[in-house]
Amino acid sequence: MSVRVPFARMNGIGNEIIVADMRGRADRISAAAAIAINVDPATRFDQIMAIHDPRTPGTDAYVEILNSDGSHAQACGNGTRCVVQALSAETGRKTFTFETVAGLLNAREHEDGLISVDLGKPRFGWQDIPLAEEFRDTRMIELQIGPIDAPVLHSPSVASMGNPHAIFWVDRDVWSYELDRFGPLLENHPLFPERANITIAQVTARDAMTIRTWERGAGLTLACGSAACAAAVSAARTNRTGRSVTVTAPSGGKLAIEWRDDDHVIMTGPAEWEFSGTLDPATGAWQRDVEGAA
Repeated sequence: MSVRVPFARMNGIGNEIIVADMRGRADRISAAAAIAINVDPATRFDQIMAIHDPRTPGTDAYVEILNSDGSHAQACGNGTRCVVQALSAETGRKTFTFETVAGLLNAREHEDGLISVDLGKPRFGWQDIPLAEEFRDTRMIELQIGPIDAPVLHSPSVASMGNPHAIFWVDRDVWSYELDRFGPLLENHPLFPERANITIAQVTARDAMTIRTWERGAGLTLACGSAACAAAVSAARTNRTGRSVTVTAPSGGKLAIEWRDDDHVIMTGPAEWEFSGTLDPATGAWQRDVEGAA
């Protein structure tokens, strides 16, 4: 039986996150454990952010990201903010560099408690997203849901923020679309060999938009940071907005997204601690800490 590890249940504007401390260990959280943790309503999550010892000099930790179906994700902006808040509370430090399978992420906690994460440079090449076939212009690709002569959703922008995203632009309220029905079909469409995050986006001003996301490996979510970034850069690419926008998530929470001149995408928003406990990384068995215990 493996020794349990500390975890914190947190959220980033409603994106439910488990931050698990795997430092000092050689094992990993298993897919079976992730699925078991997600089955329990008390610990249901969108992503697990597993903090491991650093693998590369100059970094503070290696972060492995698991979805609620046990699969792995390359990026999670809201989850990264939760990791920053947890480590900042532990160490008193305000700046961190994390390594993920998608590369290095720099992050900072500000004096007001908001946290900025540099998610790096977006990628727009069809082979980098990746797509299964060539599209020379990924600002709008041929993909639709519904009747061919009256599609419900069509012509999405596609981009990678470390993980693949498709953004469908709509004029009506984002809640008027059955994303719970369309999401699974689009996530697993043959065009996306690594599956994709599916977002419906309504631009409400030159510096504002509202989104809903069906998250690859997690389903409908109250927030998705990398989707907010992908929607923001795609809106700027298609001249729907400028390069700095406020993105409102289904939770009502807001993220400030800036696509800087150096091509880096900076996401700023809050993180919230809910409760802590210990879990078995092999089985997912967990126990909640006693509030107020020393």
